[in-house]
Amino acid sequence: MGTVRNILQSKGSAVYSISPDHSVYDALELLEEKNLGCLVVVENEKLIGVFTERDYARKVVLKGKSSKETPVREIMTGQPIVVTPTTSCEVCMQLMTEKFIRHLPVVENGQLIGLVSIGDLVRMTISDKDYLIDTLSHYITG
Repeated sequence: MGTVRNILQSKGSAVYSISPDHSVYDALELLEEKNLGCLVVVENEKLIGVFTERDYARKVVLKGKSSKETPVREIMTGQPIVVTPTTSCEVCMQLMTEKFIRHLPVVENGQLIGLVSIGDLVRMTISDKDYLIDTLSHYITG
């Protein structure tokens, strides 16, 4: 199984972020525009949290708050679990399963360099399995 670096090389390292002082509504617009499930929250060029659709559903909708009046800071998930480019996909899957999360910011030398999702890990796993099956098939058939 590969590493986070392999995923970022395949999908790219574009990361969409938002300021903690923007409204939840602004964050939702960006999620919809970019077809995302998560934004990283950055303040003074430093990762301070993540904002997800789950945060919105549980901390705005169910609490009766207004998305136009609530700042991202109030509902973001602070101190997110992060990984490095050398973290294995297997470790990422374990973290996501144990912590019930779907996105992991990727940090190298204190800098945010990417984001991996559960979908990225599933695609990598399928690709690895397809490669293994193809290799074994060629070996068996000579």
